[in-house]
Amino acid sequence: MRYDAAIVGGGLGGLAAAIQLANLGRKVVLFEKNQYPFMRVCGEYISMESWPFLESLGLDLDLFNLPIFNQLLVTSPSGTAIEHQNWLGGFGISRYFLDFELSKIAKMKGVVFFENTKVEHVVFKENYFQIETNSDIFESILCIGSFGKRSNLDLKWKRPFIQEKSKRLTNFIGVKYHIKIDKPLNQIALHNFKDGYCGISAIEDNKFCLCYLTTAQNLKNAGNDIKSMETSILSVNPVLKSIFENAQFVDNKPIVISQISFESKELVHDHVLFVGDAAGMITPLCGNGMSMALHGSKILVGLVEDFFQNIIDRKNLENLYQSKWNKQFQTRVKVGRFIQSNFGNEKKTELLIRFLKPFPNFLKKLVGLTHGKVF
Repeated sequence: MRYDAAIVGGGLGGLAAAIQLANLGRKVVLFEKNQYPFMRVCGEYISMESWPFLESLGLDLDLFNLPIFNQLLVTSPSGTAIEHQNWLGGFGISRYFLDFELSKIAKMKGVVFFENTKVEHVVFKENYFQIETNSDIFESILCIGSFGKRSNLDLKWKRPFIQEKSKRLTNFIGVKYHIKIDKPLNQIALHNFKDGYCGISAIEDNKFCLCYLTTAQNLKNAGNDIKSMETSILSVNPVLKSIFENAQFVDNKPIVISQISFESKELVHDHVLFVGDAAGMITPLCGNGMSMALHGSKILVGLVEDFFQNIIDRKNLENLYQSKWNKQFQTRVKVGRFIQSNFGNEKKTELLIRFLKPFPNFLKKLVGLTHGKVF
């Protein structure tokens, strides 16, 4: 079973790459350890820069009546608020819905899917990849890794960010719920608390995504109990307290992911090309990781086609991809880390929000550095 391209992990970058490669007539196989549709930890906000690209993949976004954002609300741990009425622009859509729709398009275009399938090993030899799953072995000319923030392959390959001992950008946890609450559908809200922040924004079907990031230490201090942490730490912010008390939680249990790292990641490992969070994560405070995954797939597929046409060889493909990815995203990733470093600390966040309150356009410009142009 030999393919032109094998995609390990069906995240946004992998699904988008699969559709583009199929459009070019390439034989593509995609491996996903879960079964579509399923939930992921994600803020579920996409900047408007990605709208035309998603439609080019075959999604008619106008049909879905998605919430469009043009307002921003930020609160400090004490509840001090800053609002911006002319936000950069974005829209809300759940990963449960979006990934499922993209997977259906990919299948329709001939991409071969193996769901509920875990990839155990990926080995490059004699100019081909051998991909060993829990059920079979496959071969491909190219291999694209789109398996998210952290996977079993990252551990096996001992990727540098896995080995990183620094606590400044490692060992975060992410928690996500879908809720129903009486909030403006056109507003993104970002509520800070001690060593963390919580984003709330509308998605389809009049639901909201509530997703927060905090340190593993916060959870440990709360006895490793999510609910206890939400009561004792998050709800110190009076705005968050009101939300947790008054929202209708659609999900019985949250989706949780641990050991999240914002350290730099390599874009290529033993000729495997990474997209999405596997390639590098922007801090969720800036809320634009979904657009990065989509744009990254477009950059990669443009180069991959040159590779298949023998215009460039494998080494040039890898070098060009790293160069173009860094040119497009490295600055926004660094800005994201800088912004995140100034939130979470209670005193620093309070002072920063009070300083920014008279100058909301400065906040817009700063976060604008984490967004790109239409692609």
